[in-house]
Amino acid sequence: MTATSQTASETPTMAAPTTAATKTPPGAWSKILAPYREPKTARSIFEIAVTVLPLLVLWAVAWELHARGLWWAALLLTVPAAFFLVRLFMIQHDCGHGSFFRQRQANEWVGRIAGVFTITPYHYWRQSHAAHHATHGNLDRRGNLGVIETLTVEEYRALSPLRRFGYWLYRHPVVMFGVGPIYVFLISQRLPIGMMRQGWRPWASVMGNSLGALAGIGGLIWLFGLAPVLIVNVVTMLLAATIGVWLFYVQHQFDGAVWMRNGEWKRDDAALAGSSHLDLPQPLRWFTGNIGIHHVHHLSSRIPFYRLPKVLKDHPELNAMSRVGFWASFRCARLALWDEAAGRLVSFREARRTA
Repeated sequence: MTATSQTASETPTMAAPTTAATKTPPGAWSKILAPYREPKTARSIFEIAVTVLPLLVLWAVAWELHARGLWWAALLLTVPAAFFLVRLFMIQHDCGHGSFFRQRQANEWVGRIAGVFTITPYHYWRQSHAAHHATHGNLDRRGNLGVIETLTVEEYRALSPLRRFGYWLYRHPVVMFGVGPIYVFLISQRLPIGMMRQGWRPWASVMGNSLGALAGIGGLIWLFGLAPVLIVNVVTMLLAATIGVWLFYVQHQFDGAVWMRNGEWKRDDAALAGSSHLDLPQPLRWFTGNIGIHHVHHLSSRIPFYRLPKVLKDHPELNAMSRVGFWASFRCARLALWDEAAGRLVSFREARRTA
């Protein structure tokens, strides 16, 4: 969707709020957080084991339950299985940042193999995700792959009625968290959309991942039959995809998030004020690989997820920064437009009130 953008001189924008964390000189956080960037091989292997083994056990028990006619019990087990699959994606995510192992090839191969389970092409996703890290919170650099489209109030008002309806429908929670995960994981990531002219590597990543996933699902159907694979494995994947999209949404679409124009955008400010600290209760923090500590992740993406809580413990000034509580996070679903005059995300209803 093409939007009518405003220049920084035409519309005021909100600067990042000043806190103890934002008073740190530009670039200083890179040095402060450098000691946390070193992964521990034994710990990384342990994290893989306690994620993959329970996932496989849950699937095996669910297949057996289905074989005994207890399909409803098998379906119930897809819920914990989905959380373990989300955690496996977080391992893949860290591999994409080169933060899970010291050795590049170890990150590459673990990321590729995990991608078959999460049906996420490793190299293609890594490249699009790197673009997200380089531009998040920048109003003048929107439109990157893998980023939730966000219009300003003025851009939305400038659209035709039909395109306004299209954007409203796109941002509706049923579409965003119901249809969206299916589209992203089962359709969008089956082609290197946005990278089709970048040579053979994006194609190899996407096609290799699709072939690996098809081979895995085909093998399971051959062993157990179509019905148990649909009920156990496919449902697990869809639930995990919905959780993943929800997490990505709340990480940057929250009340208090700050977006800036090119001239004002600074990496550290965008990380601290444009990325949330989703304060999840245990065991959700564990299942989501501490990805809720997203502002710290954007400050230093090379920190392994199992070291992020240590950062908050050692630097309490980061604890309250951009914090969003678990229950409060569900209210973020109503936010759909950036109001440049007010310097905040607003709902469609709030935008109509100020028309």
